[in-house]
This record gives sequence, C-alpha cells and structure tokens, in this order.
Amino acid sequence: MLVPAPRRPAGLAARCSALLFSPWFRLSLLVALLVGAAVVVAAHEPQRLIADGRLPALSGLPGGASVALFAAAYGLSTAALVPRPVLNLAAGAFFGFVPGTVAAVAGTVLGAGIAFGLGRLLGQDALRPLLRGRWLAAGDRQLSRHGFRSMLALRLFPGVPFAVSNYGAAVSRMGWTAFLSATALGSVPNTAAYVVAGSTASTPTSPVFLVAFGFIAVSGSAAAVVAWRRRARLRQALATAG
Repeated sequence: MLVPAPRRPAGLAARCSALLFSPWFRLSLLVALLVGAAVVVAAHEPQRLIADGRLPALSGLPGGASVALFAAAYGLSTAALVPRPVLNLAAGAFFGFVPGTVAAVAGTVLGAGIAFGLGRLLGQDALRPLLRGRWLAAGDRQLSRHGFRSMLALRLFPGVPFAVSNYGAAVSRMGWTAFLSATALGSVPNTAAYVVAGSTASTPTSPVFLVAFGFIAVSGSAAAVVAWRRRARLRQALATAG
C-alpha cells in the first residue's frame, strides 16, 4: 500500500504571491496611491503650472503636439485628483475655444480611464462584497444595468465629484465602452463652458464670458436639483421595497 507523501508547506514565494494578488492588498495599494497623489498635489500644486502658463514643454511645439501634451498632462493630473475646473480654464487660456475643448475633453477621458482602470484592477474585488447596504446596492444596480445612461447623467449634471464617479463606476459591473463613451459625450457641455470662460477671462464683462459663466451656474444648480429628486425617488423606492 502506497503511503502518500506528506504535503509540503507552501514556499515563501507562493505565500508572497498570494498576498500580492489578494484583493485587500490591492485595495491597500490603491488607497496608498490616492493618498500619495493627494499629498503631492497639496504640497506642490501642479495645477498652478498649467493654470499659470508655466509649462515650458509646450513652448515651441507645433499646435497639435502641444494640444496632445496638454491633454496627457491633464489626464494624469485629474487621475492625481487635481480639480478639473482649473484645468479647463487653463485649456481655454492656452489654446482658445476649439483646441482647448479638444484638449480638455481628451484629458478628461484619459484621466477617467486611468482612474477606472486602477479602481477595476485594484479595488473591485475587495469592495464589491461590501455593497450590502440598500443605498450602495441600489447605486451599484443602477450603474451595472444602465451604465451608459447613468454615467452620461453624472457627466451632464456634475453633482458628484469626478474621482468619486470614476471609482464608483469601477467597482460596479459597468463596461469600459459605456464608461468611456458616456464620459466623452457627457463632459463636453460643461467642459466647453469652462474653456470658453478661460479663453475670455481677460474680458470678464464680454457677452461670451457672461454666457459661459451663466451656463456653469445653471448646470450646477440643475445638478443639485437632479440629485435631490433622484435621492427622493430612491428613498421612496427603497421604502416601498422594504
């Protein structure tokens, strides 16, 4: 009769590999990255380099190359939690309306994609089992089942912070195509308004600047109203379901 060989304990390499690929370790890494980015932004304020026109790498470049470089810097900055309105105003001041809007929207999609990818890779496995509360579960169902429509509404009525919507979508089961296409389409109106304001900031009494500023104010108010109505409807639906 053959006696099975005793099972050997897992080696150090296997244990380290299991730890590195565990959901909670990846979530800890994501939190560390976000905290580190926030500290760097608070300490060095890289948005000022863009907002104040202190990007020497842009000087001397052809128009298309400078727009592409700005969009890349914009995307990395938003992924590092730099406020988008400042960057949108800077895009208008640098390039004017049309090129500035192209650069800002491209940077918005890039930054959202980076955040979505980080959240999906490092945070989803650990956070999905925690979506047990009624509010969290309802939000997850909305994003998972109606991804494009829900994200489009969040981008058109920006009541939810950009980073929160990105990482919230990453934890849900929303697909990449729905997320990126809704971000690209939904961010155009508000982004363009900020770009116009930035391009005409030297003449704050001009009709164009006043219209852009008015659109920003109206969209912000509309976002508050939509958020309040959605909250009331969700609360009513949860009360009915309970």
